[in-house]
Amino acid sequence: MIESWRWFGPQDPVSLQDIRQAGATGIVTALHDIPNGTFWPEEDIAARREMIEAAGLEWVVTESIPVHEDIKTGAPGWEQWAQNWAGTVRALAHQGVKTICYNFMPVLDWTRTDLDYRLADGASALRFEFRAYAAFDLFILKREGAENDYSEEDIAEAEAYWAESSDAERNRLTANIIAGLPGSEESYTLESFSDCLASYREIGREDLFQNLKNFLDVVVPAAEEAGALLALHPDDPPRSLFGLPRIVSSLADLERIAAMNGSNAHGFTLCTGSLGAHPDNDLPAIVEALGARIHFTHLRATRRETDPRSFHEDAHLAGDIDMVAIVRAIRHLERKTQSALPMRPDHGHRILNDLTGTSTPGYPAIGRLRGLAELRGVSRAIDVLDGLETIPR
Repeated sequence: MIESWRWFGPQDPVSLQDIRQAGATGIVTALHDIPNGTFWPEEDIAARREMIEAAGLEWVVTESIPVHEDIKTGAPGWEQWAQNWAGTVRALAHQGVKTICYNFMPVLDWTRTDLDYRLADGASALRFEFRAYAAFDLFILKREGAENDYSEEDIAEAEAYWAESSDAERNRLTANIIAGLPGSEESYTLESFSDCLASYREIGREDLFQNLKNFLDVVVPAAEEAGALLALHPDDPPRSLFGLPRIVSSLADLERIAAMNGSNAHGFTLCTGSLGAHPDNDLPAIVEALGARIHFTHLRATRRETDPRSFHEDAHLAGDIDMVAIVRAIRHLERKTQSALPMRPDHGHRILNDLTGTSTPGYPAIGRLRGLAELRGVSRAIDVLDGLETIPR
């Protein structure tokens, strides 16, 4: 595996020197300052690549080129946004950055309700609490028809959360959901969020599948021509939110999407945290099923709570998934395909000096360093047990 690290650019509290000291060799980044849908000038890409290479690292994955909402809704003029996206793929590939992670989640990217959930050991984790999400939907957003999406028990739990929460907690919940988490590229006011939801009122799962296929029909040929690999990221959480369809949440979804285009340029990001938040997803089986269509991996673990729709980020080798089995499946895939997959440790806990310093939600330095070290150890141990390496003396 190519040990990589997500970096949000020169303003990231974690520097390129810090990343190199962590032992990573690859950088996963994007030009986050460029608005969604806009073509990325090749000179800007080259400047960022040169900055990374000057630090002794390599830009191995772009995460992400955001997909404009008009593409997802199939609004008039979506084709131009798709052509801009394809042009950015060509420019990146020309600069040697040939793996592109992206997602097709409507309106919201990854979503959490709590960015500072304290664990028993004092570490701080990210959390998605279903009753808090429902309370926001029902009592803050006041989405039309929202009550039809919840059971009587769900509504009672949301009311309990609402009764227990302070104004400050409600404001923080709102900010966490609509202000935009790192990498999401979008933030909203309550009014603009409601308006964006309304644009999906007539769009169901089948429509979104079709709009994804239409998008792929434009961008996959460009990726093939440029020698690029497109890696679609799964939904996070892997279920519908705010009545919006989500179509990248299960093996059945992934296989249906894979069948839309037979090109190897059309593939996936294996995010073990996103897929692992759903109890029905068997992650080693997903690796086996998708095979060479996996172009990039995010390795992290989540732990489902009493209500399995709620979860928090756990340590990388903990949670509800068998990370050792997943890493073994990835290493076996790499041997079969004779190619190394970029991997990054995703969403670390805030621990030690992370707790008092400045860090980006989900992306602290020390918490991810711990995750990278653990994953590196698992990978090395698997190779030794499989007889591929001897233990250094």
